[in-house]
Amino acid sequence: MDFGHVLVVIDYRTGRVRCHVPGRSPHPVAAPRASWGSAEHPAGLERPRASWTVSATAALATVFAVKNAGPGTTAMRRVTTVIRAAASTCRRPATPAQAEAAVLAVRRAAWLFPGRAACLEESAATVLLLATRRLSVTWCHGVAPDPVRLHAWVQTVDGALVAEPGSTRSYTPVLVIGDHRDH
Repeated sequence: MDFGHVLVVIDYRTGRVRCHVPGRSPHPVAAPRASWGSAEHPAGLERPRASWTVSATAALATVFAVKNAGPGTTAMRRVTTVIRAAASTCRRPATPAQAEAAVLAVRRAAWLFPGRAACLEESAATVLLLATRRLSVTWCHGVAPDPVRLHAWVQTVDGALVAEPGSTRSYTPVLVIGDHRDH
């Protein structure tokens, strides 16, 4: 992704993020330690429907298992492969209310999880949770410049953000899964 003042290169096979700064060095510099995203959201202010809680916990556990099933250098590839597989099973789009209920249920489950549960894990678990009901959302992974930061989120198939602050629009999607324009 070229922002003019910095070129951000994300290798989804290895999880490596590099930044090229024009006019500085011909060699790329390592980006800040990649967490694969971060987000601000009002955690705990809204409660999901109870019927989603157990399924959300299972979806989050699945994402953790997939992410930690092998070398860290291929974790992102494993996660995106599972997201693609889940998205391929969906038959109809989730309504905004269904999508939001899923996101909130996953965030609630994440409070009790012993591992890191940031936007990558939460958004992937949301896709898996909705896929168990054959409902689709679009999973996005994007980058924002100055400072370079990464974020993962879900949106409805018509492009509306799901339980995300408006600042998410400052991220440029680099990888989109589950959209008819899947890229």
